[in-house]
Amino acid sequence: MQSAMTTPSVVAPAERERQWKRHIWRIALTDLAAIVTAEAAAIVLRLPWYGPEDALHWSARGVLVTAGLLVGWMWALRLMRTRDRRLIGAGPDEYSRVALATWWTFAVLGLVSFVFKLNLARSYVAIALPVGLVLLLVGRFVWRRALLRMRLRGELQAAVLVVGHRHRAEDLIRNLQEHVDIGYRPVAVCAPGAEYSRGDDVLGVPIVGDFSQVPALIEELGVDTVAVSGYDTVTADFVRRLGWSLEPTRTDLLLSSPLAEIAGPRIMTAPVPGARLVHVDAPRFSGPKYFVKSLVDTVAAAVLLAVSAPLMLGVAIAIKATSPGPVLYRQKRVGKDGRPFVMYKFRSMDTGADTRLDELAERSDGNALLFKMRDDPRVTGVGRWMRRFSVDEMPQLLNVLRGEMSLVGPRPPLESEVSKYDDAISRRLLVKPGMTGLWQVSGRSDLSLAESIRYDLYYVENWSIVGDLMILWRTIRAVVTGAGAY
Repeated sequence: MQSAMTTPSVVAPAERERQWKRHIWRIALTDLAAIVTAEAAAIVLRLPWYGPEDALHWSARGVLVTAGLLVGWMWALRLMRTRDRRLIGAGPDEYSRVALATWWTFAVLGLVSFVFKLNLARSYVAIALPVGLVLLLVGRFVWRRALLRMRLRGELQAAVLVVGHRHRAEDLIRNLQEHVDIGYRPVAVCAPGAEYSRGDDVLGVPIVGDFSQVPALIEELGVDTVAVSGYDTVTADFVRRLGWSLEPTRTDLLLSSPLAEIAGPRIMTAPVPGARLVHVDAPRFSGPKYFVKSLVDTVAAAVLLAVSAPLMLGVAIAIKATSPGPVLYRQKRVGKDGRPFVMYKFRSMDTGADTRLDELAERSDGNALLFKMRDDPRVTGVGRWMRRFSVDEMPQLLNVLRGEMSLVGPRPPLESEVSKYDDAISRRLLVKPGMTGLWQVSGRSDLSLAESIRYDLYYVENWSIVGDLMILWRTIRAVVTGAGAY
């Protein structure tokens, strides 16, 4: 086993810093190009509306507004820390901040226009705002994909020193190793004195010291992140002093705790003198944002049904022509608050497939609550194609239109599954089940029972509109690749 001095890192610290600076500059230039393009589009598309008397007026006021918007928009993106290396590549959080920075930019622009009577044309804003936001988000998405490829090559990865008891360190290291795209690579472990044994390792990551050696090992190993694994690992005084020792080194400090399963918007710090308390809001399952979600579901389902009608008709003809039986498969599922409903799917199996379930039960490739089989003999030829690309689930748009399901949510469970739920798993029933969700885009049938439940419960308590949009986008990719589908 390698010693502390020879513990492998991703790349040298100086080179990591140069890589990050280059990447951040590329993102900044892409942001600048997006904003300039949006402003140019707003000017060009408005030109046909100008009369001769507008030309001089535009040349004076328009240049000022355009320049001010460019500077203000770029400054807002910086103030919202959208180019913070800890946020770049984070997905929903990064996109949310870009959208919020854009909203504030135009809100301030509107206020300035009102106060100084600039009489800013509404058509200019109506063009520049959506075009700019779309281009900014597309640019961030492209760089996010590039970042993933770079991280797979070992670039732009933070070298992490994990601090904690072995069992806690093992959980954290496993998660970081399984999710390379997050950008944290554990390179060493510091364990309590009683567990420290030089030459030992945790999942291949060497134990290089005990808690007292952490500050000294940071420079020795060239790490840029220290991750304390587990809320019960060390005392508050140790964490506080560790933070002090990291200040001059610009090393990030991560604390792994059960709160990792709770999203940021639900966490607030309570200003209690002499203590730093974290206040966690109770999740809410009604209110304006749920009304918006239901409205979006209804409108989107209606539009998608209209657009996909020719494809669905072709699928129905193929099913009817290749196997006897009905086109649609109806199955009772459990929805919000435990209310049963009939879910629709295109039939992908032979008629009477349910009666053969017992004879195939021992060959299940699914988890403890859900039967799945990779080479299920009951699936028809057309059914295999439909399942691979999730075409069999398209009739569920009818369930969404009827208000029984949502486009995004937990997987709709069977009554037999719900009968085995404990109190924790039953929280999946607090929201409408979805045609897709975190569970479906994170592995689908390849997930274990614990993983699928964890994804669903996380979604139930932390969902957001931006998160739903991200899941829908990831669903398109999962459907195209057929990952985890059988």
